[in-house]
Amino acid sequence: MERFIMHGGNPLKGEIDVRGAKNASFPALAAAILTKEDCIIRNLPLIEDVFCTIEILKSMGAKVEMQGPRTVKVNTRNLDPSTIDKQAVLRFRGSVLFYGPLLARFGKVRLPQPGGCIIGARPIDTHLDAFSQLGVKIHPYRQGFELEFSGKFKTNEVVLNEFSVTATENILLFAALRKERITIKIADLDYQVQELMHVLQKMGAWVRLAGLHEISIRGKQHLNGFTHTLIPDPIEAGTFIVLAVGTKGNVLVKNVPFRFLQFFFKKLKDFGADFKILPRSSRIADVRIKPATKLVIDKIQSFIYPGIPSDLQSVFGVLATQTRGSTLLHDPLYEGRLKYLEELNKMGAEIYFTDPHRAIINGPTKLRGADLGAFDLRGGAALIMASLMAEGKSTLSNIYQVDRGYERIEERLQKLGADIKRVKT
Repeated sequence: MERFIMHGGNPLKGEIDVRGAKNASFPALAAAILTKEDCIIRNLPLIEDVFCTIEILKSMGAKVEMQGPRTVKVNTRNLDPSTIDKQAVLRFRGSVLFYGPLLARFGKVRLPQPGGCIIGARPIDTHLDAFSQLGVKIHPYRQGFELEFSGKFKTNEVVLNEFSVTATENILLFAALRKERITIKIADLDYQVQELMHVLQKMGAWVRLAGLHEISIRGKQHLNGFTHTLIPDPIEAGTFIVLAVGTKGNVLVKNVPFRFLQFFFKKLKDFGADFKILPRSSRIADVRIKPATKLVIDKIQSFIYPGIPSDLQSVFGVLATQTRGSTLLHDPLYEGRLKYLEELNKMGAEIYFTDPHRAIINGPTKLRGADLGAFDLRGGAALIMASLMAEGKSTLSNIYQVDRGYERIEERLQKLGADIKRVKT
């Protein structure tokens, strides 16, 4: 077991690079199942969830070679789904993305219910309903589901039950080996979906936006291998930017995919943050953050893209403890996403829960060091931020959750002057 020990109060100074997009890496790796040719993915983040995805691929017989620190070559020519590591699937939510490509290639897939963060009920009903609309037979068993497909689509239009990133990706992956045109309605259009669309286009599929939250895809029976460089992670970029604001730092966050964070920057400006976007290209920028004197946050509401991502709500919640007045925090997506706020109250915050999705944060309050636990990936990152803002010593346990999404975060923050250490317990 490992934990972080932190002492707060040091304003962060220096530069920090954003690594590759975590949530875009999973569908790109899953897409390799759709071809027997080599697939090369660059700018992979070196994080636990990526390692787990690779191990699941290897367990089915995929050949995986690291060709550099963050470049991997995958070949699934000899894939055998019957040998999949079920225990790895059980502990990793992203493994749900194996349903679509395995079903497309083999016509049948049997997987346990995927695991993941404790941020609320995350059933795969939307996935199963979408597959069922297309004619897939669903057979529940004790731990999960077996899916069978006869090879003929029942319809050419799928209407998702909700704006689900992974359900959108699963149907894209499933349809990519079929010549019929399929349109997905109520499709999510966040960065990881757009990245998968680019990957499938490189493989030879026809994929287009068809309307408001609609995507059309016409696949091919034989898809090509691909080479793809992942974009920098918008969530990691947003995390570091808000962390710099909260610690009154002077930080340059490099390689920010600002095109996917436009509303985030709009709200950050409204809240009173002092920052400047320095474009390096039409998609990537560096962002300079300077200390801000007056911060006011009236409301934070996470929503589907292009709204504030649920994954960034937690760092905004920490920031709200240091702003003047009351802040309404609302995350309508996951009822367990606010559990980190209970840990903030241990540190001296004044937070009141109105229901599982909403809380009121009164500020500013002086945060004090405390013994904390990370319930989920993003909440863990937020508690690191709070600890670096607090007076005194804090400890954070269950840091595996943080390692799932942030590559050696303590080493990167140390270079900014943060007093944070990883210790074994």
